[in-house]
Amino acid sequence: MSKQVISTPNAPAAIGPYSQAVRVGNLVFVSGQIPLDPVTGQLVGGDIGVQTEQVLRNLAAILEAAGSSLAQVVKATVYLRDLGEFGRMNEVYARFFAESAPARATVQVARLPRDAGVEIDVVAEV
Repeated sequence: MSKQVISTPNAPAAIGPYSQAVRVGNLVFVSGQIPLDPVTGQLVGGDIGVQTEQVLRNLAAILEAAGSSLAQVVKATVYLRDLGEFGRMNEVYARFFAESAPARATVQVARLPRDAGVEIDVVAEV
């Protein structure tokens, strides 16, 4: 199988030596997204709910560029700076995965890029 790098201007540009996503066969591996505005490249303000919504919009844009969608996500990993914010993050997350939710792990981390409150990466079918 050959690997295809996925990139879209509809999501924040990579802020390091990585791709927004890589497609191999019928799977797409999306790099962790933080709540960056794709137009300004700046972290969005607001609570963990606002940040989670921006992250999921960024993920959706990258998946669309890869020929997939949030509905085709099979695995997600959520990284939270504060696990005490799990409930609010989960409320927003549930709106985006209302049908068949993917497998998921959620962990608390000491710090995220740009001091974001949340980062999410996903694996999806194409």
